[in-house]
Amino acid sequence: MGRLIVIEGIDGSGKSTQYNRLCQRLAQSGVPFLPLTFPRYGKPSSALIKMYLGGDFGDKPGDVNAYAASTFFAVDRFASFAEEWRDAYTAGAMVLTDRYTTSNAIHQGAKLPRGERDAFFKWLYDFEFGLMELPAPDIVFYMDISAERAAERIAKRAAETGAAGDIHERDLDYLIQCAECGEQAAGFYGWHRVKCFDGDTPRSEQAIADEIAAIIQASENKPL
Repeated sequence: MGRLIVIEGIDGSGKSTQYNRLCQRLAQSGVPFLPLTFPRYGKPSSALIKMYLGGDFGDKPGDVNAYAASTFFAVDRFASFAEEWRDAYTAGAMVLTDRYTTSNAIHQGAKLPRGERDAFFKWLYDFEFGLMELPAPDIVFYMDISAERAAERIAKRAAETGAAGDIHERDLDYLIQCAECGEQAAGFYGWHRVKCFDGDTPRSEQAIADEIAAIIQASENKPL
């Protein structure tokens, strides 16, 4: 089997930036890998995800319970695995993803009281990796940032692009719960927590990228 590496975090954490940097680094180092991003908004398998995030099932994230919403995203991942990367992964390829099952742990687990989350975390991994037989990640990098800092980044991005956020991004209270749940999930699953700030000072994108690369390099025993 191959290796599955996931870049994860709440909205506004910089995970996509670090995913893109890692893709560039691997390509420049000549390390063969397969890049993936989730959800796959251009594919039919994302139809329920787009309806959910667009507010068709309710204006608030909590209008769809954690277990039901998780299945929308899981189906898209299954379709991706079957259509795009099962053969390569089985043959031993490195697969790098921006989001994965880990996003359900954060964004759907946030809908539950803290005391109910561990049971949800267990159900989620059993559901996707056991029943659905999707590959479990080998390394998960969790971009550790406060909800307040993430909200500032989301607002700045919206002002620059003019794009309205989805029902997750528009709800600050929900973002706060996601940040809290992300920390809980990182501890439960043993994810690598990557600090986005050093105290009140934002860490540079390069410093964060170097930290991520060093951990992968140690696990792969090859330079990046």
